[in-house]
Amino acid sequence: MSNELLDIDPIDLQFPFELKKQISCSLYLANKTDNYVAFKVKTTNPKKYCVRPNTGVVLPRSSSEVLVTMQAQKEAPADMQCKDKFLLQCVVASPGATAREVTPEMFSKEAGHRVEETKLRVVYVDPPRPPSPVREGSEEGSSPRASVSDNGNAPDFTAVPRFSVDRLEPQDNSSEARALITRLTEERTLRFN
Repeated sequence: MSNELLDIDPIDLQFPFELKKQISCSLYLANKTDNYVAFKVKTTNPKKYCVRPNTGVVLPRSSSEVLVTMQAQKEAPADMQCKDKFLLQCVVASPGATAREVTPEMFSKEAGHRVEETKLRVVYVDPPRPPSPVREGSEEGSSPRASVSDNGNAPDFTAVPRFSVDRLEPQDNSSEARALITRLTEERTLRFN
């Protein structure tokens, strides 16, 4: 989703819900203007979430990542629905503005500032499942056969490293690279669910 100043991805913050586990979700903000854009993130449930950074400045034609972390939950909601919401506010900042210069007054509509607001929902999704050791294409009802690696040994499925987006952060912070990482992460999630 986008507003006039920023492209926002994703619009639904998806948390793979697991009890007693802290879970994070990335929010990407891409400035599509030639202006410095200040942003502020608010939530309906501030004790449940940590947002870093919760205010900042996105430089012209660049992007920033905001990490939203849900604190560990002791119990799951009965219907796995979440009513929590986030509000992303953004406003044109003065040229050269830094995150330290972002003030609450910048987001005051009463002061005559043109503030753009985007509402974000929180969605709980099933946590990713580890891959099954049964080979694809195995026939149902047949006994599973272990595949043999090049060295003649059966593979150790517990030693396979998990894919992590954190290790693949683009160096240039381009919105195209971030969009590709987001798409690949979603494809990976769909494949393992």
